[in-house]
Amino acid sequence: MTGSSRGQHGRRIAFLGTGLMGAPMARRLLGAGFAVIVWNRDPSKAEALAGDGAVLAETPMDAVAGADVVITMLTNADAVGTVLFDRGVADAMSADATVIDMSSIAPHFARDHSARLAERGIAHVDAPVSGGVVGADAGTLAIMAGGDQEVIEKLADVFAPMGRVTRVGPSGAGQLAKLANQQIVAVTIGAVAEAMMLITAGGGSPAAFRDAIRGGFAESRILDLHGKRMVERQFTPGGSSSNQLKDLNAAMETANALSLTLPLTAAVHAEFSEFVANGHGEKDHSGLLLHLEEKNALPGGKR
Repeated sequence: MTGSSRGQHGRRIAFLGTGLMGAPMARRLLGAGFAVIVWNRDPSKAEALAGDGAVLAETPMDAVAGADVVITMLTNADAVGTVLFDRGVADAMSADATVIDMSSIAPHFARDHSARLAERGIAHVDAPVSGGVVGADAGTLAIMAGGDQEVIEKLADVFAPMGRVTRVGPSGAGQLAKLANQQIVAVTIGAVAEAMMLITAGGGSPAAFRDAIRGGFAESRILDLHGKRMVERQFTPGGSSSNQLKDLNAAMETANALSLTLPLTAAVHAEFSEFVANGHGEKDHSGLLLHLEEKNALPGGKR
């Protein structure tokens, strides 16, 4: 790793996890003038950012050395915990640095990570996002933050290139908001998919149906983007079904811990569980349509 510039903002950012979402988010920070050091388990996914001005690190510890802000955008709670604690990132960080975990993990993991980092004097914000790859590219992500309000306010310039940040509450509240967001996404995808099947089975045009109801009460970002994917039968992932299931698993676990019954979430959780178990985890979550078509023996359901 080479280079020690702090960028025009005077702060260095280490970005750990430059996959489907992380890469465009890191690119937005680079475009805003931040000095960004990147690391990814698969180096090829980080190397593409070198052309945008990123400094490449061979290890996560190298990436965070001297960084003022460490952003993690990793697959799950195990990956976040492993990188932060088992691989020595927390020990390699400056005591006055801040971790922003933008991964989607269960709230109790976020609270645990925050407490463990606090023992080292390191601030922590859980700040998962919604908006998919489109939002990451455009810098229009919805960022749901949990943690100390003063810490979050001081990070405003870091969040701004990536999207709109809202503090939802104390540590873990950002992840709780993301789970609630994913409930809405999953249930709405299921509703749109079932409506598409009803129209198709009755002889109507799914494309015309989608156009007809836009602007009415059923209008939504899901109908716009995922409805379009269903009409075009294009299920290359923006958001994978396996990641959708991961978030639904966490939502159901959290609901159980809070003694809540969530019948709609439970129903769509069961369908995504079957869809992923049948080998479709890497299809876009709008691909749930295929699973529901197959259950109804409709054409196209076995794709």
